[in-house]
This record gives sequence, structure tokens and C-alpha cells, in this order.
Amino acid sequence: MSAPSASPVVRMPFSELQGLLQRIFVRHGCAEQVASVLAHNCTSAQRDGAHSHGIFRMPGYVSTLASGWVNGQAQPQVSDVAPAFVRVDAGGGFAQPALAAARALLVEKARTAGIAVLAIHNSHHFAALWPDVEPFAEEGLVALSVVNSMTCVVPHGARKPLFGTNPIAFAAPCEGSDPIVFDMATSAMAHGDVQIAARQGQQLPLGVGVDAAGEPTTDPKAILEGGALLPFGGHKGSALSMMVELLAAALTGGHFSWEFDWAKHPGAKTPWTGQLIIVIDPSKAEGGRFALRSRELVGQMQAVGLSRLPGERRFRERAQAAREGVALTEQELQGLRALLA
Repeated sequence: MSAPSASPVVRMPFSELQGLLQRIFVRHGCAEQVASVLAHNCTSAQRDGAHSHGIFRMPGYVSTLASGWVNGQAQPQVSDVAPAFVRVDAGGGFAQPALAAARALLVEKARTAGIAVLAIHNSHHFAALWPDVEPFAEEGLVALSVVNSMTCVVPHGARKPLFGTNPIAFAAPCEGSDPIVFDMATSAMAHGDVQIAARQGQQLPLGVGVDAAGEPTTDPKAILEGGALLPFGGHKGSALSMMVELLAAALTGGHFSWEFDWAKHPGAKTPWTGQLIIVIDPSKAEGGRFALRSRELVGQMQAVGLSRLPGERRFRERAQAAREGVALTEQELQGLRALLA
């Protein structure tokens, strides 16, 4: 989905926008370190054109913090469980600070054992997933992450929603170019993109969701107001969504998508679930050849006519933002300033 265009577009340096978001997070109850991590993540999404996970999310963060649903002061507790296994209790806080707290140990274990797993539980994830894995690829590692969400997706063949949008993100190094990165919901569309479509009065393709009566609809408001999303690819996306529930919740000790109840916290938006990250050191198998092999694969994909690789648009947006600043509308900027006031 493209960003709203009714208001004039302004551009801000990355550091300036990040600083503004960090002050908003602190203003609404986050510790400085938590605010720094969340602000960087949110600014990165906005910079890369991932508008459904950029500053569009800020009112949701603020309302969630105000509701008392999430602990913005949480101190993650890192446990060294086994030679290739790290576990983090996020303390009812956000998942990204928990990842930041465990990251050095996770990388150390991956480089020693060749592979390592990070299991995060008691955590909230409300952001894009690719920023969690891309930095590992920049260090020559391969990373895969899954996180489950709140119930809003009807499993294939079922009648009622059960799964979350349950995204999967993957990143791998590629010699001579940006990492290969993708981040995809196992639902037919990300929940944030449906929200943006509803805000802009756009219709959706058939197959994205159903209304409150379980009937197919192209109206995003009908999906959001009592309806539900569908998995992509029918039974295939549904099976992947089930896999995410098992890896992100059952394996980490986090909640399944249906196991938490935020009814007593009006304004809560962030799902209280779990996240799993697997990091692989390809040098243990291929020495320094893996990134070269990645480059070979990319070349062959391009040779058969692929015009755009996964994540390529984000890198183009990022390059433009580096030259001109991060794009947002004047209306969005005023909204951020209001959140700070």
C-alpha cells in the first residue's frame, strides 16, 4: 500500500525523525533504551516505504502504553539455556528490546555452534519483522524469524478466525549487493495494509477476507469490523500460519494468538505473544562461498526474467531517503507533534 497522499509530503533526516519518535515513546512511559529501539525500528520502516509499520503505528503504540497493557519499562531477562539456545523473558514489554538484549549472545552461539535459536516470550510485537533479521545478514549470517499475532485469520476450511497474521521473515547475505530479505504475513494481506485501505476508502481484491457473516468481501471496513482475514494460498498459507503458532508460541512459552485477553485494557493494540529467531553461520558449511552462491542464484533469477527481488523496493526507498530524508505527510508530522504535546 502507498502512503496517504492527501497532505503535502515533507522529508526529515532519519536521525531527526527517530529522535522525535523516541521522545514520544519516553513521553508515554517507555524507558530510554526501549524508546530508542522502538523509534529506530519505526523510523526504519517509514524510511523504507513500509508505511503500514512506520509512523502509522504510533497512535497504536501510544494508546497501548496508556492502557497499561504493555510494560514500557520492562527489563528483559536473558537465559543461556544450552550451547545453541537462548531464551528471553521480555517482562510483558516489547520484543525488539528483548532481541537487543540477547543479540550478542545469540551471534556468539551461532558463530560457535554454526546455528543458534532465540526464544522470546512474554512479549509484544507491533512492528515490521524484517528489521529483526536484516542486521544478521549484514554480518554474513542467515536469519529466520517468526512471530504470531492476535486472532484475525480464518484457517483454511474453518468458519471462524483463530490464527494471527503470523509473519515470517528471512535474511541472507549476497556478495556485492544488499542482503536478500523478505517479510511476509501468512494472511492474504497484512492487517496494517487493510487498515490503510479502509482509511483511504480503497477496495481490496477478492480472497483477502470475509465479513462478519463469513461471506467474501472486498470492503476493508467489513473485514476490520467483525470480519476476518484469510490465509494466502488457501491450505498452504494456513499450514504455514499453524507452523508459526507452534514455533512462536508453543516452542517459546509465549501465548497462542487466541490465548490473551485485552478486554480490560481499552486502547490496547499490541498482541502479547512470542517470537522465535534462528541464526545460521553459513561459513561452517561453505566457508566464504555462501554469499557468492546467493549472488549466483540472484543472477539466475534475473536471467529468467525476474524484474524485482523481494525487499528490493525497500532498498530503493532507503537510498532515496538517504539522499532526501524520510518521507511523511505534513498531516502525519502534525499528528506526531500532537502525540508529543
